[in-house]
Amino acid sequence: MNKEILKDICVLYVEDENDVREFTAKLLDSLLKKVYVAQDGLEGLKIFEENSKVIKLILLDVMMPKLDGWSVLRQIRQVSKVPVMM
Repeated sequence: MNKEILKDICVLYVEDENDVREFTAKLLDSLLKKVYVAQDGLEGLKIFEENSKVIKLILLDVMMPKLDGWSVLRQIRQVSKVPVMM
């Protein structure tokens, strides 16, 4: 894999489990240009709305408090076709 390509990518990572979120965010941060991290669906949606022009991929948990992953995806799809992995 060409890791240099990753250095130009900004990702939104939404995960409610603290340990998983911290470990994965640290790993992604070492590979990517920028990792925006949210701890629930509402925060993730807000971060996306504020940074939608630079976010190129969303990593989205399904089961989360406040707003689940499917609801977040439906709202994002109303304004963007950014790739989402759940």
